[in-house]
Amino acid sequence: MFESPQFSAQSVKNDVLSGLTVALALVPEAVAFAFVAGVDPMVGLYAAFIVGLITSIFGGRPGMISGATGAMAVVMVSLVAVHGVEYLFAAIMLTGLLQVLAGIFKLGKFIRMVPHPVMIGFVNGLAIVIFLAQLGQFKAPDIAGVMTWLPAGQMTIMLGLVALTMGIIFFLPKLTTAIPSSLVAIVTVTLIVQFGGLDTRTVVDFLRAMSGNDAATLAGSLPTFSIPQVPFNLETLKIILPYAIVLAAIGLIESLLTLTVLDEMTNTRGKSNRECVGQGIANLSCSVFGAMGGCAMIGQSMININSGGRGRLSGIVAAVALLIFILFASALIEMIPLAALVGVMFMVVIGTFEWATFKLARRVPKQDFFVIVLVTVVTVLTDLAVAVAVGVITSALMFAWQHAKHIYASSQINEEGSKVYRVHGPVFFGSAANFLELFDARNDPVDVIVDFADSRVADHSAIEAIETLAERYTAVGKTLHLRHLSQDCRALLHKAGSLVEINVKEDPSYKVATDVLAG
Repeated sequence: MFESPQFSAQSVKNDVLSGLTVALALVPEAVAFAFVAGVDPMVGLYAAFIVGLITSIFGGRPGMISGATGAMAVVMVSLVAVHGVEYLFAAIMLTGLLQVLAGIFKLGKFIRMVPHPVMIGFVNGLAIVIFLAQLGQFKAPDIAGVMTWLPAGQMTIMLGLVALTMGIIFFLPKLTTAIPSSLVAIVTVTLIVQFGGLDTRTVVDFLRAMSGNDAATLAGSLPTFSIPQVPFNLETLKIILPYAIVLAAIGLIESLLTLTVLDEMTNTRGKSNRECVGQGIANLSCSVFGAMGGCAMIGQSMININSGGRGRLSGIVAAVALLIFILFASALIEMIPLAALVGVMFMVVIGTFEWATFKLARRVPKQDFFVIVLVTVVTVLTDLAVAVAVGVITSALMFAWQHAKHIYASSQINEEGSKVYRVHGPVFFGSAANFLELFDARNDPVDVIVDFADSRVADHSAIEAIETLAERYTAVGKTLHLRHLSQDCRALLHKAGSLVEINVKEDPSYKVATDVLAG
């Protein structure tokens, strides 16, 4: 499970600096998601530390950043509202257990079944979600506590600082890559605001506005060990199990899709099953240290990769730095302008969104482009798990529909006077009806052969179709033969043996390598 990382002076420098950058960006995100879930900000900050640290050590993707996320927070809020935060910790414990089991049983490999159009829709949807989330930073509560847009003066300053941040991030790498441009941007904008006395909102202003407490602070202590204070009985299980299943699914889907995106960006390959175990261990740890749990964060992961973070050290530094901020340097973090962090996240949006999507409208099949748009819209309107499920199901149905139209048959009369149908294309649930229409039982000769050399019997619907075909020929006193069936197809057709004769003599013996041969 644990591997000894190989370090070089350059990689250590890049990982440390990018980790510090990520830690600064984690603070407002963790606080915001804690409020979404209806828990104390420290519960979110502890989750960012614990999940970030453990997944960086034990996870399957070096350089990927994990922490408290909005996708999981929106599921937690109803549980917390009805049953309290202790039941949330119990649900996170069960969530972690389910994720570990998913890794042990190697379920992470199923992420490969997600089609590429779904992946594009996923990143586009998350980019839009990240962008929309930043718009809230341009609002502040009025006297009645209603969130309204900032006054003109503050809005101008805010937009100017956001633009400055984005400009530094964009242009600095053209001059030097020695220091992450995001870190330089955050420090520069913070110094300008502090020494220039500019009237703009900072991290502590955001915290106090969200909590409604003018004395709120990011200062905290180390998380303490505590078993969730709930009765461990069947009634509790009934309450937390539905939430745990949904949280485990959302956490793994977002983590594994983020892993795949980073694989493509870095031209490397992460380990999906190991990531499942790492996420599970992290959430189990959160449950006993008063944290809300979490999963991979594509925004912070993009910041890390773009800042030069490639190794596990970057995630470790981000998590440890966040804890140090909480324990010793909260005052410094609280003075960071929100404009700087918004600018960083806007650059993440620009880097995350697949701008080539607009060109794909004319270059890819219409059904693939439809899936891209569908997944993007569903991600924005609902949540990631629903969007991916909808995208995969839609892609599968479209695939089945396309292949259902590809089945056809050629026919001829052989020397013995039998009519031979040579079937082309797979026989499965989508093509079963078309398959039956290929034959003319009433007008065919008494002996008919169906040749499957260029076809394949795929499922139970195909079996039923062949049985129906055999019954049609039997009803008019004719015999149906099947030939060129592989062994697995013959096994599927065993229940049709009384109606259909399988012509074995002319069938080749297929030598297929299987896991059984490997011992």
